[in-house]
Amino acid sequence: MMLKISNLNVHYGESHIIRNVDLTVLPGQMVCLIGRNGVGKTTMLKTIMGLLKPSSGIINFGGEIINPKPTYERAKMGIGYVSQGREIIPRLTVKENLLLGLEARQKPVKKPEIPPEIFSLFPVLKTMLSRMGGDLSGGQQQQLAIARALMGKPQLLVLDEPTEGIQPSIILEIEAAVRQIIEATGISVLLVEQHLHFVRQADYYYAMQKGGIVASGPTQELSQDVIQRFLAV
Repeated sequence: MMLKISNLNVHYGESHIIRNVDLTVLPGQMVCLIGRNGVGKTTMLKTIMGLLKPSSGIINFGGEIINPKPTYERAKMGIGYVSQGREIIPRLTVKENLLLGLEARQKPVKKPEIPPEIFSLFPVLKTMLSRMGGDLSGGQQQQLAIARALMGKPQLLVLDEPTEGIQPSIILEIEAAVRQIIEATGISVLLVEQHLHFVRQADYYYAMQKGGIVASGPTQELSQDVIQRFLAV
């Protein structure tokens, strides 16, 4: 079991945002969390990363309960996170942004360098190493953010709406790269996504409504009814 969440509850002050959520991601599996805006999907990912504290419930990663662990320890254990805002450092070059990803590795890296597989996944980054992160387009920044997370050699990659605000051609490139990452490395991916074509790339889905899981199953069984209820805006 890569990630197992049991009976998770999260509050913001008096508001009960996440309600009794159970969710599992298996090794090498791509799992998609779907739902309309404001149902708790981002809160869920932030809680997995330790950015928010659950009121109750258990987060088990790789056979270990990680509830007490701070975010940086979760990263070093092998959870890579790409947040909704991408959080590229605009005044650092593409190369410097990528090398920052090495900080998430368990052991310090003696000779910091970018492995060639990063450029085979995202060829555009190779041509832009000396450009400032802030000068990249939204789609290029998203590719950089995913590549930076991969520099830490994660076992689980957590992506919050990676296609939001990105042109369709780049969406397909990011989709292909994520599938390639899973096939080449065997890592797991937990993804929050609204783009239906991307959702269908996943092996399994969970649909959220009002902070709870209301439907789940293999994505090949994702019905038009579920899409209309939980994905259509």
